[in-house]
Amino acid sequence: MDKIRRNERMSAMMKILTASPNKIFTLSYFCDLFGAAKSTMSEDIDILRDVVSRFGLGELETVTGAAGGVRYRTKVRRPAARQFISGLCQQLSGSQRVLPGGFLYTSDVLADPEIVDRMGEIIATEYFATQPDFVLTMETKGIPVAFSTAQALGVPLVIARRKSKAYEGSEININYVSGSGTIGTMSLSRRAVKEGSRCLIVDDFLKGGGTAKGMVDLMREFGAEVVGMAFVMSTAKPLKKRISGEKSLMVLELDADAETAVVKPAFWLNGDT
Repeated sequence: MDKIRRNERMSAMMKILTASPNKIFTLSYFCDLFGAAKSTMSEDIDILRDVVSRFGLGELETVTGAAGGVRYRTKVRRPAARQFISGLCQQLSGSQRVLPGGFLYTSDVLADPEIVDRMGEIIATEYFATQPDFVLTMETKGIPVAFSTAQALGVPLVIARRKSKAYEGSEININYVSGSGTIGTMSLSRRAVKEGSRCLIVDDFLKGGGTAKGMVDLMREFGAEVVGMAFVMSTAKPLKKRISGEKSLMVLELDADAETAVVKPAFWLNGDT
């Protein structure tokens, strides 16, 4: 094999690391791949770490120990996150998207890969420290953002369903009270979640919190710990939800006649970290 130049090595390393966020790659892996010494690879990683940090592209973290190495993590700083969400809020505010029942039309936004990936990166940044084993969502509109969050965290996505599916095998079913007060059913395969695992709940919309509480109750049936809850949008009213400790990216306010929507970035995005 011809000698690989440093710029070629670094380009390939960055592609490999960003394609598998939160996955640890050993120095030996890169040494074997590029035919380079560990000291050389360490220098390359130091250069990449500075570049990634300087341009706000995330972070490269060195993990020590026998199973150590280097991994890439998405990191969206609060000012950048606030700027992105503020632009999205302007796009969603107004009267043209208001739907009956106090909802907002967001299907086009949740189908845009660029927007969805960025939201997933913002959510993942907030929950890396909780070390979730998987991301849980409820079918169907929350799936794109939950998938992007799971991808950024480097963990699997688990989807709870409203009806049992024969191809899911044996399932656990629970009843829950939705935000509108109706009784719904939530199903999840017994093989989907291991007892003692850590769960991050991600969904598209939070109103009263009934569906979210149903997912919390479902995880209790599996013996799994819910380490966080994140939503694309929540409503300003009712102020008291059926859950607590959640984070939403945006807050929806409707006027008295439910004809005009005002969407604002969530308050926690005002931080500087």
